[in-house]
Amino acid sequence: MSWLLFVLSNYLIVAAAVSPWLKLPSLGNIGFTLVYVLFALFHCVAMAGVRRTALFFSISAAVSYLMEEVGVRTGFIYGAYHYSDLLGPKLGHVPLLIPLAWFMMIYPSWMVARVLVKGVDPRTVRGFTAEAMVAAWVMTAWDLVMDPGMSAAGNWIWEHGGAYFGVPRRNYLGWLLTTFLVYWIAGWMWRKVEHKRTSSRIFEALPVYAYAIFAARYAMGNRIPALQVVALFCMGTPALVALIRLGATWNEPADAGAALCE
Repeated sequence: MSWLLFVLSNYLIVAAAVSPWLKLPSLGNIGFTLVYVLFALFHCVAMAGVRRTALFFSISAAVSYLMEEVGVRTGFIYGAYHYSDLLGPKLGHVPLLIPLAWFMMIYPSWMVARVLVKGVDPRTVRGFTAEAMVAAWVMTAWDLVMDPGMSAAGNWIWEHGGAYFGVPRRNYLGWLLTTFLVYWIAGWMWRKVEHKRTSSRIFEALPVYAYAIFAARYAMGNRIPALQVVALFCMGTPALVALIRLGATWNEPADAGAALCE
């Protein structure tokens, strides 16, 4: 199932990328998010088990929703903003789709970070804290590329604009904080959970490939053309380094070198 969802989600990325020139069947923002979330969930179950996946998803959904709700109500965390009706029904001031969208990005960003910090022990406070810091940075790099275009499309509105393509700089500090909290809490709760491993190195690396494909898609075309350069360096750098590290360990036995499971 993970393979099918991976192929479908990346078809949808391509369909969105070529939409100015070629109209391919698509599912829109809501459908794409749901497909990608399912891919993340199925892959996480295969890699970490049902219990760990349930913990991860619950922490991600709860923290992201609460931070968003407080953020919309107060303007303190991310800056003053509100959601339009384009993303579907809301719970309070936040569309129900938003916590799912956070997980859609949180999972592959975490997998990229796990490759980048391979060698640290996630069972120790120092280890999972380092992992959380890198993962938060990797995911916030994604938002540097994604947020301006999504807000320009009217999915949410920055009430006073901002210095970065209409987005306030505070937003990115809020993203670093939110994602760090998700990763750190999950790391603390998982520190004694036994890890699963698979025999397929390609399967293990699917979320890393997905992050890299997103980076390439944004670098080749964006609603705001200047963001192509941002995508190339901000998303492209961690994606490239992660792919190089995976390639360097490709011939190691899966049980000895499973960077995504350590």
